[in-house]
Amino acid sequence: MDEAEHDERLAAGFAAGDERCMEAVYRRWRPLVHALAQRSLGDEREAEDVTQQVFLAAWRGRSRYRPGPGGLGAWLTGITRHKVADALEARTRRARAAAAAARVAPAPGSASGAPRPVAEQAVDRLVVLGELARLPSAQQRVMRLAFYGDLTQAQIADRTGLPLGTVKSHMRRALHQLRRSLPEAAPALR
Repeated sequence: MDEAEHDERLAAGFAAGDERCMEAVYRRWRPLVHALAQRSLGDEREAEDVTQQVFLAAWRGRSRYRPGPGGLGAWLTGITRHKVADALEARTRRARAAAAAARVAPAPGSASGAPRPVAEQAVDRLVVLGELARLPSAQQRVMRLAFYGDLTQAQIADRTGLPLGTVKSHMRRALHQLRRSLPEAAPALR
Protein backbone atom coordinates (compact mmCIF):
# COMPACT_ATOMS: atom_id res chain seq x y z
CA MET A 1 0.00 0.00 0.00
CA ASP A 2 1.48 3.36 -1.01
CA GLU A 3 1.40 6.49 1.16
CA ALA A 4 -1.55 8.11 -0.65
CA GLU A 5 -3.67 4.98 -0.25
CA HIS A 6 -2.68 4.74 3.42
CA ASP A 7 -3.64 8.40 3.96
CA GLU A 8 -7.02 7.80 2.27
CA ARG A 9 -7.74 4.87 4.57
CA LEU A 10 -6.73 6.92 7.61
CA ALA A 11 -9.01 9.75 6.49
CA ALA A 12 -11.94 7.39 5.92
CA GLY A 13 -11.50 5.81 9.36
CA PHE A 14 -11.12 9.23 10.95
CA ALA A 15 -14.30 10.52 9.29
CA ALA A 16 -16.12 7.38 10.46
CA GLY A 17 -15.10 8.09 14.08
CA ASP A 18 -12.47 5.37 14.54
CA GLU A 19 -10.37 6.53 17.52
CA ARG A 20 -7.37 4.46 16.40
CA CYS A 21 -7.42 6.35 13.12
CA MET A 22 -7.59 9.62 15.06
CA GLU A 23 -4.40 8.64 16.89
CA ALA A 24 -2.73 7.76 13.60
CA VAL A 25 -3.96 11.02 12.00
CA TYR A 26 -2.55 12.96 14.94
CA ARG A 27 0.84 11.25 14.66
CA ARG A 28 0.88 11.69 10.86
CA TRP A 29 -0.13 15.37 10.61
CA ARG A 30 0.81 16.84 14.00
CA PRO A 31 4.29 17.89 12.80
CA LEU A 32 2.77 19.78 9.85
CA VAL A 33 0.08 21.49 11.94
CA HIS A 34 2.55 22.41 14.68
CA ALA A 35 5.11 23.77 12.20
CA LEU A 36 2.47 25.98 10.56
CA ALA A 37 1.30 27.28 13.94
CA GLN A 38 4.85 27.85 15.22
CA ARG A 39 5.89 29.71 12.07
CA SER A 40 2.79 31.93 12.15
CA LEU A 41 2.71 32.62 15.90
CA GLY A 42 6.40 32.58 16.80
CA ASP A 43 5.55 31.19 20.24
CA GLU A 44 6.00 27.54 21.18
CA ARG A 45 3.29 27.47 23.85
CA GLU A 46 0.74 29.13 21.61
CA ALA A 47 1.69 26.77 18.78
CA GLU A 48 1.09 23.78 21.06
CA ASP A 49 -2.28 25.21 22.10
CA VAL A 50 -3.29 25.78 18.49
CA THR A 51 -2.16 22.28 17.51
CA GLN A 52 -4.38 20.78 20.19
CA GLN A 53 -7.27 23.03 19.17
CA VAL A 54 -6.90 21.99 15.52
CA PHE A 55 -7.13 18.28 16.25
CA LEU A 56 -9.98 18.76 18.71
CA ALA A 57 -11.90 20.84 16.14
CA ALA A 58 -11.14 18.30 13.43
CA TRP A 59 -12.39 15.43 15.57
CA ARG A 60 -15.55 17.29 16.53
CA GLY A 61 -16.16 18.33 12.91
CA ARG A 62 -15.11 15.07 11.27
CA SER A 63 -18.59 14.56 9.82
CA ARG A 64 -17.99 17.64 7.64
CA TYR A 65 -14.77 16.26 6.15
CA ARG A 66 -15.04 15.59 2.43
CA PRO A 67 -12.10 14.08 0.55
CA GLY A 68 -10.68 16.46 -2.00
CA PRO A 69 -7.42 17.69 -3.44
CA GLY A 70 -4.75 17.38 -0.78
CA GLY A 71 -6.89 15.06 1.32
CA LEU A 72 -7.04 15.23 5.08
CA GLY A 73 -3.75 17.13 5.30
CA ALA A 74 -5.18 20.03 3.31
CA TRP A 75 -8.35 20.03 5.45
CA LEU A 76 -6.25 20.13 8.64
CA THR A 77 -4.14 22.93 7.16
CA GLY A 78 -7.31 24.96 6.60
CA ILE A 79 -8.40 24.42 10.20
CA THR A 80 -4.91 25.40 11.34
CA ARG A 81 -5.10 28.69 9.43
CA HIS A 82 -8.40 29.52 11.13
CA LYS A 83 -7.09 28.62 14.61
CA VAL A 84 -3.92 30.65 14.03
CA ALA A 85 -6.04 33.62 12.97
CA ASP A 86 -8.11 33.20 16.14
CA ALA A 87 -4.96 33.09 18.28
CA LEU A 88 -3.54 36.21 16.62
CA GLU A 89 -6.86 38.04 17.13
CA ALA A 90 -6.91 37.01 20.80
CA ARG A 91 -3.35 38.28 21.17
CA THR A 92 -4.39 41.61 19.60
CA ARG A 93 -7.42 41.88 21.91
CA ARG A 94 -5.24 41.28 24.97
CA ALA A 95 -2.77 43.94 23.84
CA ARG A 96 -5.58 46.44 23.20
CA ALA A 97 -7.16 45.73 26.58
CA ALA A 98 -3.83 46.19 28.36
CA ALA A 99 -3.19 49.45 26.48
CA ALA A 100 -6.69 50.70 27.30
CA ALA A 101 -6.25 49.84 30.96
CA ALA A 102 -2.92 51.68 31.01
CA ARG A 103 -4.55 54.78 29.48
CA VAL A 104 -7.22 54.88 32.22
CA ALA A 105 -4.65 55.45 34.94
CA PRO A 106 -3.59 58.95 35.93
CA ALA A 107 -0.12 59.94 34.79
CA PRO A 108 2.67 59.75 37.39
CA GLY A 109 2.92 62.97 39.33
CA SER A 110 -0.65 64.02 38.48
CA ALA A 111 -2.90 65.87 40.92
CA SER A 112 -4.01 62.60 42.51
CA GLY A 113 -0.42 61.81 43.50
CA ALA A 114 -1.24 58.09 43.14
CA PRO A 115 1.42 56.04 41.33
CA ARG A 116 -1.06 54.28 38.96
CA PRO A 117 -2.27 51.41 41.16
CA VAL A 118 -5.67 51.22 39.42
CA ALA A 119 -4.16 50.71 35.98
CA GLU A 120 -1.58 48.27 37.24
CA GLN A 121 -4.29 46.25 38.96
CA ALA A 122 -6.41 46.30 35.80
CA VAL A 123 -3.49 45.15 33.66
CA ASP A 124 -2.62 42.46 36.22
CA ARG A 125 -6.22 41.23 36.16
CA LEU A 126 -6.19 41.10 32.36
CA VAL A 127 -2.91 39.20 32.31
CA VAL A 128 -4.15 36.71 34.93
CA LEU A 129 -7.46 36.26 33.07
CA GLY A 130 -5.52 35.58 29.88
CA GLU A 131 -3.35 32.99 31.60
CA LEU A 132 -6.39 31.40 33.26
CA ALA A 133 -7.96 31.05 29.82
CA ARG A 134 -4.93 29.03 28.71
CA LEU A 135 -5.44 26.42 31.44
CA PRO A 136 -7.35 23.22 30.71
CA SER A 137 -11.07 23.70 31.28
CA ALA A 138 -11.25 21.58 34.47
CA GLN A 139 -8.41 23.58 36.06
CA GLN A 140 -9.98 26.87 34.92
CA ARG A 141 -13.29 25.95 36.50
CA VAL A 142 -11.71 25.01 39.84
CA MET A 143 -9.59 28.18 39.93
CA ARG A 144 -12.52 30.42 39.04
CA LEU A 145 -14.71 28.86 41.72
CA ALA A 146 -11.91 29.25 44.27
CA PHE A 147 -10.92 32.82 43.53
CA TYR A 148 -13.99 34.43 42.01
CA GLY A 149 -16.57 32.31 43.83
CA ASP A 150 -14.58 32.39 47.10
CA LEU A 151 -15.23 28.67 47.63
CA THR A 152 -13.09 26.24 49.60
CA GLN A 153 -11.76 23.11 47.96
CA ALA A 154 -14.41 21.02 49.76
CA GLN A 155 -17.16 23.37 48.53
CA ILE A 156 -15.79 23.14 44.98
CA ALA A 157 -15.84 19.34 45.21
CA ASP A 158 -19.47 19.44 46.38
CA ARG A 159 -20.54 21.90 43.68
CA THR A 160 -18.76 20.15 40.79
CA GLY A 161 -19.18 16.55 41.91
CA LEU A 162 -15.42 16.03 41.58
CA PRO A 163 -13.56 14.09 44.28
CA LEU A 164 -11.77 16.40 46.73
CA GLY A 165 -8.38 14.94 45.71
CA THR A 166 -9.10 15.80 42.07
CA VAL A 167 -10.00 19.38 43.01
CA LYS A 168 -6.75 19.68 44.97
CA SER A 169 -4.76 18.24 42.05
CA HIS A 170 -6.39 20.64 39.58
CA MET A 171 -5.58 23.59 41.83
CA ARG A 172 -1.99 22.47 42.38
CA ARG A 173 -1.36 21.98 38.65
CA ALA A 174 -3.07 25.26 37.78
CA LEU A 175 -1.06 27.21 40.36
CA HIS A 176 2.13 25.57 39.13
CA GLN A 177 1.31 26.58 35.53
CA LEU A 178 0.44 30.13 36.61
CA ARG A 179 3.73 30.39 38.54
CA ARG A 180 5.62 29.44 35.38
CA SER A 181 3.68 31.77 33.10
CA LEU A 182 3.50 34.74 35.49
CA PRO A 183 7.02 34.94 36.95
CA GLU A 184 6.61 38.47 38.32
CA ALA A 185 3.50 37.42 40.21
CA ALA A 186 4.92 34.11 41.40
CA PRO A 187 5.55 35.19 45.03
CA ALA A 188 1.87 36.13 45.37
CA LEU A 189 0.80 32.72 44.03
CA ARG A 190 2.71 30.73 46.66
